[in-house]
Amino acid sequence: MSASVAVVDAPNLTGKRRAFALAEDRIGHYAEFRDFFARTFDLASIGLSRPGYVAASSGRIYELVFLGRSGEPFPSGVEIYAIVDALEPLDDALVDRDLWAILRWMIAGVGAPWSVEDLDATGRLYRIPATQSPPVL
Repeated sequence: MSASVAVVDAPNLTGKRRAFALAEDRIGHYAEFRDFFARTFDLASIGLSRPGYVAASSGRIYELVFLGRSGEPFPSGVEIYAIVDALEPLDDALVDRDLWAILRWMIAGVGAPWSVEDLDATGRLYRIPATQSPPVL
């Protein structure tokens, strides 16, 4: 898996805020994505009781809030929040690079037929700024 993203314990949130970064409300389109999050964050045991946290190589921590819907396998979606100082403005370019790293980490964890190379190629095709410099692995 990508060394630029790592699962971490819940950070101390004193003097911090959660800044919305991304939502994917249908991670169950492919069961592999749902299974990746369930396995990585032990969601079968913890369910909705607490979010997961990852640290990006930028040093920023991100909170992953898993969503559940009646009648659908859990998790059905995920919201990602940057954890920032309470009054700190959000650096959109940094968050975009971190989110791309999180997507790469997820794809690497899901595995075949999904590949980080295909994700990067898609990002370059759509000229996603985070893909313009070589990724850090």
